Amino acid sequence: MALLSSDKSESHNTRLIAVPDAKSFDSLFAELSAKVAAHDPNSSTVARVEAGVHEVATEISQLLYHLQVLMLALDLDLGDIYGRL
Repeated sequence: MALLSSDKSESHNTRLIAVPDAKSFDSLFAELSAKVAAHDPNSSTVARVEAGVHEVATEISQLLYHLQVLMLALDLDLGDIYGRL
C-alpha cells in the first residue's frame, strides 16, 4: 500500500489514505536486485548502480526533496510522519 492520498475531515486534520499498489516494496526490491545481479544491460537500475554511489546519492536527495513537497501539498508535517514510524 502506498500512502499517496489525503482526506481532510471537518476539523481540517489530514488523514493518510492507503492507495493500493501494483508492487510491494519487497517485490520491487527483489526485482531490482535480480536485475543488478544479472547485470541487465537494458536496465536503468543497473546503469545507476554502475554509475556509483555519488550518482545514487544525488537521486536520493531529489527524492527526499520531492517527498517534502508532497508532504506540504498534503498538509502534513514531520509530526505526522514521525507518528507513523
